[in-house]
Amino acid sequence: MSMGTSIPVSAAPHGGANRIDGPHDAAGPGEIAIGVIIGRTSEFFDFFVYAIASVLVFPKHIFPYADPLTGTLYSFAIFALAFVARPVGTCIFMAVDRAHGRGAKLTIALFLLGSSTVAVAFLPGYDAIGPASGWLLALFRIGQGLALGGVWDGLASLLSLNAPPQKRGWYAMVPQLGAPIGLIVASALFAFFVSTLSADDFFDWGWRYPFFVAFAINVVALFARLRIVVTPEYRKQFENRDLEPTRVLETVKAEGRNIVLGAFAPLASFALFHMVTVFPLSWIFLFTRQPPARFLVIELICAAIGVVAMLASGVIADRIGRRQLLVVTAAAIAAFSGFAPQMLDGGDVGEAVFMAAGFILLGLSFGQASGAVASNFARTYRYTASALTSDLAWLFGAGFAPFVALLLASRFGLLSSGLYLLSGAISTVIAISLSRRRDPPTH
Repeated sequence: MSMGTSIPVSAAPHGGANRIDGPHDAAGPGEIAIGVIIGRTSEFFDFFVYAIASVLVFPKHIFPYADPLTGTLYSFAIFALAFVARPVGTCIFMAVDRAHGRGAKLTIALFLLGSSTVAVAFLPGYDAIGPASGWLLALFRIGQGLALGGVWDGLASLLSLNAPPQKRGWYAMVPQLGAPIGLIVASALFAFFVSTLSADDFFDWGWRYPFFVAFAINVVALFARLRIVVTPEYRKQFENRDLEPTRVLETVKAEGRNIVLGAFAPLASFALFHMVTVFPLSWIFLFTRQPPARFLVIELICAAIGVVAMLASGVIADRIGRRQLLVVTAAAIAAFSGFAPQMLDGGDVGEAVFMAAGFILLGLSFGQASGAVASNFARTYRYTASALTSDLAWLFGAGFAPFVALLLASRFGLLSSGLYLLSGAISTVIAISLSRRRDPPTH
């Protein structure tokens, strides 16, 4: 994707709308899709780099005084802080958006995300600065969460609005591809360093490199997103109020019910998200003798399977409907929760079956999980309401999943970890059944 000539973007006085000074090539759905995928891959790569380090590095680096299980639970507790901070970040950056424009908001948010991420790479361990290392890690994690609330750019909505009517399911799937792609890259990097370095070198400096890579990817993502933000299509949708930020309290007052239903509608897939990515790695690392590099390779292979399933979700959703697909996959996830977690103790074959089946279900469900009830939002509030819905879905569906699953599994056995999945599946079915589709807006 060519960046072309630099185009100045300034904030208009009315609500921070972006003004385009000079001509700019139109961006079709294909180019918007590329920008969306790059942006989401950047976010999820940051996410998975931190998640993998939460299992392999932080328990020993930050919490060496605790046993491995307790240290990992401490690490997962800090991991959840980003999801708690994310809605706060949305409130802050929506104000920035209204006052200074989308470009300024994205630049500040991605700078905060990149600096918080790269700061982790320089974090001294407990042996060097004592308990301060844990407090600094929590601070940097909160910084990541605040930034994630600010990187909401509305590009997924823009993509959906520009998609052909018969391809809405397909284009709704496109932004979700960033999750498995980010996992593949993060797992490959950590697998390489874990397998090629000595244990001392890995814990001394090797684990830090993926965080530097995350910073570089954030820079690329910033320019990819800004390239779309200054297009005529983006400005047109902004002026039509489809991508205009509104005040958070005003939005909650007007769309509170739909925001809650929208947050709970994708809970099955969001809970499964961590049950097949972060949690299995922690279980294998803590309770088996298998080398982590081997499981990371399994994870990236199964993530590739997830990409195929995600692509299939776009085709299936356009045939049977997104909501119908979410209900069907929620039922499948509920069944999966009743027996599948025990496969992690089933040796090589059991692990492979659990991961492959889990990623197939994840691809089918997560591929359509974003904005499942976005059509319920009034046009005026759609942008801000969609951001808040995403924040709450991640908070309730995924933020505490690794901690809860590991805690339950370590105390009551692997089968108990499936309760988290089951609760998510039930929430999805209830939320979708309670939601009522609003007539699609005319554009």
